[in-house]
Amino acid sequence: MSSPAFLPGLELSRRFYTEAVRPLLEEAAPGIPHSAARIGTGSEVLGYDTERSADHEWGPRLQLFLHSHDVNRHAGRIRHVLAQHLPKTFHGWPTHFAATEDRDIRVMRVTDGPVHHRVEVTGVSSWFRATLGFDPASGVTPAHWLALPTQLLAEATAGAVFHDGLRTLTPARTALRWYPHDLWLHVLACQWQRISHEEAFVGRCGEVGDELGSAVEAARLVRDLMRLCLLMDRCYPPYGKWLGSAFARTPAAPRLTPELTAVLAATDWHLRERHLVRAYEIVAHLHNELELTDRVDPATRPYHSRPYRVLRADRFARALTARIKDPDIRELCGAGAVDQFIDSTEVLGRPELTRAATGAVTGVGAHDGPPRAPTKGLRSQGRHRG
Repeated sequence: MSSPAFLPGLELSRRFYTEAVRPLLEEAAPGIPHSAARIGTGSEVLGYDTERSADHEWGPRLQLFLHSHDVNRHAGRIRHVLAQHLPKTFHGWPTHFAATEDRDIRVMRVTDGPVHHRVEVTGVSSWFRATLGFDPASGVTPAHWLALPTQLLAEATAGAVFHDGLRTLTPARTALRWYPHDLWLHVLACQWQRISHEEAFVGRCGEVGDELGSAVEAARLVRDLMRLCLLMDRCYPPYGKWLGSAFARTPAAPRLTPELTAVLAATDWHLRERHLVRAYEIVAHLHNELELTDRVDPATRPYHSRPYRVLRADRFARALTARIKDPDIRELCGAGAVDQFIDSTEVLGRPELTRAATGAVTGVGAHDGPPRAPTKGLRSQGRHRG
């Protein structure tokens, strides 16, 4: 059987709520206050879904939020009514999600029995605690911000709210919309510092005949520049699969994409460096256009006495740090937010691990007291490496 015409998942979920779920909710619990949304995991939440997405964990699905006392009283009945009375298909797409060999993955299948639907009935606070490890309605501290991977922040703030009768879902999402100003400056500074650590390595690897190593270093720098541009544009960088798609939507992409593509395609370190230099200077000009700091010279220069051209990205890091007003944030170590110093999917997907790692590295604990770590700021991190 051929699949129906593709409909972006957010629009499918919006119609599913309006046309199918809400009428049954009124039957199961008449007049119950609720909110409805499609947020969290899924390519459709970030707006990147295509026909290919329909092969797993995609389809007519959403979150249905109730007051916490109503979850205990009504959630079971609501789930039962939906399982028994939802249409078997909606706009041609099955509403039943069948199990697969992977216990965490379900796929749309037509069924003759009750529907195993993907309408998650929960509370707003419960959902955020399960997803992020805390409830933003209680406040978002620097410790929370630093321990949150940008992928999770994107999933919590993107997507769509179809109805907010509780009037708590939208404020919670708004609280997470973007970093407070001083923390934004800190995260930007740490991203520039990441670049400064390795910008000379492309030439050094090439000089000793290690073109593969030079290419690997260049690819790391390309990724860091893409993430930096998203942070400068006040967009949470998604994880690797969607990083290029997100970057393509930034104002910097038309100018930078040809240079970054050429960096990755280059087979000679001199050519690789030449395109990186152009990319560095474009991003440096973008920094100055933000007017977050005094103007920083955007020109590249030799790396000490060595014949490699670099931006000396630590200059931008220091300029940003100098503008941070909160002394506790200004004195944080230069590691930054958790996904600026950890790249493990196993860790980044588990809030309890990101909190522990962030506390250990930055010295900022769960209760957000002053930094415990003795290392300060970005000053000690611009060290020369051979």
